[in-house]
Amino acid sequence: MSDHAPSFAHLLLDTSSNGVCTITLNRPDRLNAVNPGLADEFPLAVRQAARDDAVRAVVVTGAGRGFCAGLDLSEPVSLTAGLRADRMDPLYWVGKWVLALAACEKPVIAAVNGPAAGAGFGLALACDLRVVAEGAKMTAGYVRRGLSPDAGVSWWLPRLVGHGRAAEILFSGRDVLASEAERMGLATRVVPDGECVSAAQELAAQLAAGPPIALALTKRLLLESASAGLEAHLRTELTHIKTCFVSGDVREAMTAFGEKRMPVFRGV
Repeated sequence: MSDHAPSFAHLLLDTSSNGVCTITLNRPDRLNAVNPGLADEFPLAVRQAARDDAVRAVVVTGAGRGFCAGLDLSEPVSLTAGLRADRMDPLYWVGKWVLALAACEKPVIAAVNGPAAGAGFGLALACDLRVVAEGAKMTAGYVRRGLSPDAGVSWWLPRLVGHGRAAEILFSGRDVLASEAERMGLATRVVPDGECVSAAQELAAQLAAGPPIALALTKRLLLESASAGLEAHLRTELTHIKTCFVSGDVREAMTAFGEKRMPVFRGV
């Protein structure tokens, strides 16, 4: 990582020896609600992890008892104030958060340790996998405030749970409890309260031991499948698997299979 990597006032970053980078939203007194500082810092942190070869998987979570309560209404990232360039940006901070996660070609796991609301719900949805604490609640909630969704909620949710369920959740603005989230496929795994982050980190460590090139290309394929036609997608699949075949990781996997041992992937 660069010696000029940014420091953060509203985030904690920790990269373990097993290649897992944990990004923790660190405004626990506000349930990690988003203020201007956090809005600016989060995509920088994600890009930093994405560009660090020592990082093989990412966990996103919140400090204290919340995951992310959405926009901090006591200190909002206003759409009508600040720099003109920001006001004119069609993505603004919510779009930049989602695109940073999508562009990170490493597995990203949300450890939903507490309430995930509004843009916080969108943050969880934009991660590749979601480990959810038993007591956590997830809610779009926009309609309660007379708002339509942002943060990619209306894009990710129907792809994860289907159009009908997504419509009911968004139209009602109701809470989705962890047990229901698991039944509908929104939660990858539900774990006891207090074990969410460690469970997500354990899962991330398993993924971090995998082949980085193959995982990156798989993530690209999953994202592109939402808009690609079948024939075009088949061509892209073939291009990517050819890239894998000439990698050192495939040679290592074949050698390890013959030697009856676990492969050690290096991303080369």
